[in-house]
Amino acid sequence: MIPYNVSEPQLALPEYGRNIQRMIDHCVTIEDREERTKCANSIAKVMATLFPSIVGEGGNHRKIWDHINIMSGFKLDIDFPCEVIGPEEMIHSKEKVPYNKPFNRYRHYGKNIQSMIKTVSEMENCVEKDQLIFLLANQMKKLLVLHNPESAGDSKVFADIAEISEGRILIDAANYKLNEYIDSAPVNTKNKKKKK
Repeated sequence: MIPYNVSEPQLALPEYGRNIQRMIDHCVTIEDREERTKCANSIAKVMATLFPSIVGEGGNHRKIWDHINIMSGFKLDIDFPCEVIGPEEMIHSKEKVPYNKPFNRYRHYGKNIQSMIKTVSEMENCVEKDQLIFLLANQMKKLLVLHNPESAGDSKVFADIAEISEGRILIDAANYKLNEYIDSAPVNTKNKKKKK
């Protein structure tokens, strides 16, 4: 009866398959060191033939020997032709990955809009600055309508611009009237079949 793979031990490097793993397991059991070394060299040649992408530049087989050592469970006692990886190098510390920045309240506007507001806020007062503020405010209102149509008012956009710019851009609602946008969410137009 053929054994199922699930009943066999888990492979250390499954990309090589069970047959290579069995060869390495057999190599570990060979008692004579010289024969064991010959067997390991043969396995390395087979691996290089089957997986030529693993061979480094200039025919460097270090990666193959590292993999053989890993697949043997670091039990293979031979004269390795190069320096190989040890078990201490396989231990990875599970460090917590820190987040770059704190929670962003205005992520629905996107980073580009926020950085543009900061750039515009540093400009000197001129006609171009007023035009850019108007364009940014309209774009922000459009994005706000997509994100939360109920709160998409001009005053909300102006307040957000003031907060993002750290109070450097204050917009008078009497001087600015933003475009009106409607939420264009797709409506389900398929007719449901009537039950008889």
